[in-house]
Amino acid sequence: MFSPFDLPPEMLLLVTDQLSSPADFVVYRGVIDHLKPPASGKPKRAIVLSASPEFARWKAIAAKSNLPLEPLVANGSFTFIDILERVKPPDDASDTSPRLLPILEAVSSALQSDADTLVVVDDLATLDWLGFSVLDLTRFCRALYAACRKTNATLLLRQHVLTPSGPDLVLDDLSRALRQLCTYHLEVLPLASGRSGAVSGQVALHAGPALAVPQDVKLLPRSAALQYKLTDSGAVFFQRGTGAGVL
Repeated sequence: MFSPFDLPPEMLLLVTDQLSSPADFVVYRGVIDHLKPPASGKPKRAIVLSASPEFARWKAIAAKSNLPLEPLVANGSFTFIDILERVKPPDDASDTSPRLLPILEAVSSALQSDADTLVVVDDLATLDWLGFSVLDLTRFCRALYAACRKTNATLLLRQHVLTPSGPDLVLDDLSRALRQLCTYHLEVLPLASGRSGAVSGQVALHAGPALAVPQDVKLLPRSAALQYKLTDSGAVFFQRGTGAGVL
């Protein structure tokens, strides 16, 4: 799944991005590709937990890929949960009560073992900025992943990174916890040389500590990151220096 990275299902994928290189195309493409009718096997389901009310945007992007969401919502194949519609940010930053428990309960009741399910949390950084404690967010992610494992579902977590990445980057507590929890970490990065008309950015793929058994997945360190160009129909990936107009 998640072409062209060929990641296995039933794992936790952490997707991080920056303001100059948003990972929208990874999140949307992952869900849309997952929901395409399977040739055989289990029915497909997707559950999207969003920190911003953007269901209309999901509908518009899916429509461009000839995937109407309304019928999928009606038959339960696509579930959109507006996180902030169900829970309110804490007034006190020191409040560590499990405020996200209603979201966890909603996802747990929607998960079914007879379906191939993808659960997406988009995004954790917004919840962090709104005042949810790192402890609450970490507990929520751990509990959500445990619920996904019970039904062999795949979990995708997206987090925005404000601090530009570098060799001396000091991770905040939430970033450190998420990286320890993930099976794979997909980094969407801007070009080190700045903006380019021919290349939109680059993607690196790392194994996470939760990867207990090595799998046949080609990892991509930053030094060998895969570049991409955003188009009207999605993203086109290519090896560094092989894209059109790139020397």
